[in-house]
Amino acid sequence: MNTPLIHADGRVLAAIDASVYARSVAELAAWAALRLAAPLELLHAIERGAKPPTADLSGNLSLGGQEDLLAQLADLDEQRARLAQEQGRVLLEQSRAHLAQAFGVEAQVRQRHGDLADSLLALEPDVRVFVVGKRGEHANFDTGRLGGQLEHVLRAVHRPVLVASRAFKPPQRFLIAFDGGATTRRCVEMVCASPLLKGLACDLLMVGEPGQTALHEQLAWAVAQLDSAGFKATAGIEPGHAEAVIAREVGARGIDLLVMGAYGHSRIRTMILGSTTTQVLRSCPIPVLLLR
Repeated sequence: MNTPLIHADGRVLAAIDASVYARSVAELAAWAALRLAAPLELLHAIERGAKPPTADLSGNLSLGGQEDLLAQLADLDEQRARLAQEQGRVLLEQSRAHLAQAFGVEAQVRQRHGDLADSLLALEPDVRVFVVGKRGEHANFDTGRLGGQLEHVLRAVHRPVLVASRAFKPPQRFLIAFDGGATTRRCVEMVCASPLLKGLACDLLMVGEPGQTALHEQLAWAVAQLDSAGFKATAGIEPGHAEAVIAREVGARGIDLLVMGAYGHSRIRTMILGSTTTQVLRSCPIPVLLLR
């Protein structure tokens, strides 16, 4: 177990926007920062807006009218940029003040212009774990789909990602979705090596036919690893489709945090593009920790 869950000299970086997830993301990040004894930073990424149209309007406007319109559009674009920056500044300051009062955590704040995934990737070398929301401020909640920004982030970054749910409560019990493959074995080792989840109740879940000897051997290995690290895991094998079984067991066991591999094998496989991961993130109303 030489691979830690997070880089020991990095910080917790939370990406917040004006969505309903902003407070939950900030609070989950503060919880993680306290558990890891790590610095906390709040980031607001300002996406570059569409540029004013530059089409040839000479057939409809006089030369002077065309120039006036383009100047007005340029002014409007600048105003929108200033408003977006001010909105982000207020959001960051409010979040920082809330975390200081509610958690006693002093967070640094930062604004960046550009795509969120690009911003996180640029900052990644100094980050231990990212915290993001399931959906952003422009997501269509009626569809139940994940935010497009989340998909881009999970494709881009390599550090662990905590995906926040809509409401935060301090996790007391977590579940590891385990399939016996190399990726989820590494997840178990990473959990064992990190202080993030120490002291919490642990459940270990495999999806498959309970009578298979190989599954029981793989599960026994994981239980032994967790036991040696001080976790007394409740472990079991359940038949069915992974996404449905995981969602069901999360509710039945009172799980507060789900741990999954961002890559994997068999029924728990692939990154955000994989149907299992996508469905689990959509259906589970709790935070999810995705590990590489």
